Amino acid sequence: MVVVGPEDPLVNGLVDELNKACPRVRAFGPSSAAAQLEASKAFTKDFLEEHGIPTAKYRNFTNVQEALDYVNSLNDDDLQVVKASGLAAGKGVLIPSNKEETLNAVKEIMSNRMFGAAGDTCIIESFLTGPEASCLAFCDGKTAVLMPAAQDHKRALDNDEGLNTGGMGAYSPAPCVTQRLQDEIEEMCKKTVEEMAKRGTPYIGVLYAGMMLTSDGPYVLEFNCRFGDPETQVVLPLLETDLYEVFKACCDGTLDKIDIRFKENMHATTVVCASKGYPEKYSKGMEITGLPKSSSPDKIKVYHAGTKMDKNGKILCNGGRVLAVTGVGNTLKSATQLAYKGVSQIDFKGTSEESLLHYRSDIAKRALKKKLRIGVMGSTRGTALIPLMEKCKNEEIPVEITAVISNRKAALILEKGSSMGVNVQTIFISSKNLTREQYDAECTSILTRCGVDLIMLVGYMRILSNSFCKFWDNRCINVHPSLLPKHAGGMDIEVHKAVIQAKEKESGCTIHYVTEKVDSGPVIIQEKVEVEANET
Repeated sequence: MVVVGPEDPLVNGLVDELNKACPRVRAFGPSSAAAQLEASKAFTKDFLEEHGIPTAKYRNFTNVQEALDYVNSLNDDDLQVVKASGLAAGKGVLIPSNKEETLNAVKEIMSNRMFGAAGDTCIIESFLTGPEASCLAFCDGKTAVLMPAAQDHKRALDNDEGLNTGGMGAYSPAPCVTQRLQDEIEEMCKKTVEEMAKRGTPYIGVLYAGMMLTSDGPYVLEFNCRFGDPETQVVLPLLETDLYEVFKACCDGTLDKIDIRFKENMHATTVVCASKGYPEKYSKGMEITGLPKSSSPDKIKVYHAGTKMDKNGKILCNGGRVLAVTGVGNTLKSATQLAYKGVSQIDFKGTSEESLLHYRSDIAKRALKKKLRIGVMGSTRGTALIPLMEKCKNEEIPVEITAVISNRKAALILEKGSSMGVNVQTIFISSKNLTREQYDAECTSILTRCGVDLIMLVGYMRILSNSFCKFWDNRCINVHPSLLPKHAGGMDIEVHKAVIQAKEKESGCTIHYVTEKVDSGPVIIQEKVEVEANET
């Protein structure tokens, strides 16, 4: 078997030549025709639009004046991204911040040939916002199997500052890609492979989908026809199935015949060790010290990139990005700590004994501060949800609502869910012909696919099953419109009527954990209000 890695030999037809010259040797990678998904961004944009796969609004241009006229026709606040269509070593994308910069970007690519022949065709596309994710899929020419999503860090310096690089670190699975989004992206990759096969250019190998998770759902930014660096260093350590067997199935068109498994509840983080000065001028030839101490079986792996060995057996720096140190743990935090533990043992010493090692100290930092994901279950108006929606929208709290479920088709809480956009799964689930346990299992399936950490019941008019309460123990709360334990068991207006009829002098709201016994779980917080004599 030959596994072809870089894009240039793939685009230039190495797999085609291998299949002709060595028919008994498996060649893992797309043909030249299939590799057009990376070789030509213009081809890919047209392909995505033709087959209804979400991507940013765009136009392709081969004439510079037509491109400039198009930019001038746009509104001033309509931000664009300008791309060279061809291969440009990952550098063919310009992100201007206004119309004048957009016009200059077009001139740089098409007139000044900043990226050479790669810019003969130029793409101008709408600027999208949202988290980015790198999604790699194994493909056998007929179908695709998505690997856990990763997120990388392109900028050279902490806090995403400095110049763009080939990647200074990554982590996987990416918390922003819920199981629901993972399934959607996998369907996009499957459709891509199916449609490529219909064109007579079956796609075999790894399809790398660069995704933007917008408020309207996931959009394809670009395709690469290969493994990504440093994403591969965090995705493959999580693979449980033998990699050779996966490659073989891809080459033989039998991907649907093998069970591709990734390690459950495991995470990986990689930190790139670069030569000081990268991605600009940097030194080479420094001895790399600490390598034997930096790795440990199954926990810390050190991948070599820009290294070489001298005649005395010493490992020397021989590039900009020199090493990638990957930690694997049962949480993202532990994986990140292990990666940095490995990095702490390594140094690049120059002739003056000055350290010439550079790395970012904030890989996965943002993911470690991920928002709490809330799933909402309600049967009525969902009025108590409004303050939470507003605080989420204004980013006043590190929380996001990812699912709203109701057992009533006409419940107004569903309208509130829909108003938050497509990234919030809003769904009515009918209980017809389902036992309580079956209905709750259906709800749990959706909630877990949406990555829910905590459930909030808002006027939910169903008794929860014991199995549901056990599964979501201490992760399910209820908002009750009285000061429990008073007036337990009632709903909404009924509770307020009961408060007035009992001539209570105060009432309020209780948030409590949910147990199988209605309104009897431990109280988290209560807020009181005075009941006036003329209340109705």
